[in-house]
Amino acid sequence: MQPSVWQILIVAALVLVLFGRGRISEMMGDVGKGIRSFKQGITDEETSAAKPTPKIDSKTGDASAETSKTADKTAG
Repeated sequence: MQPSVWQILIVAALVLVLFGRGRISEMMGDVGKGIRSFKQGITDEETSAAKPTPKIDSKTGDASAETSKTADKTAG
C-alpha cells in the first residue's frame, strides 16, 4: 500500500507545525556541516597516507640527521 498525495501533505504539514521552518533549515545546515567535515577528514587522511615517512638515521635514530647533513653541504 503506497501513501497517497494527501497523506504525504498531511505528514509534511505536521512536521512543519511540530518543528517549525527555522528548526528544519537549521537541522539541514547541521547535516551539511557534518558531510563537509566528513569529506575533509577523508581528504586529510588520504594526503597524510600519501606523504612519505622521514628517513631515520640508523646510527643515531634521529629523523632530522639527514636533513642537517644536507644543510651543512649547501652552507659551505
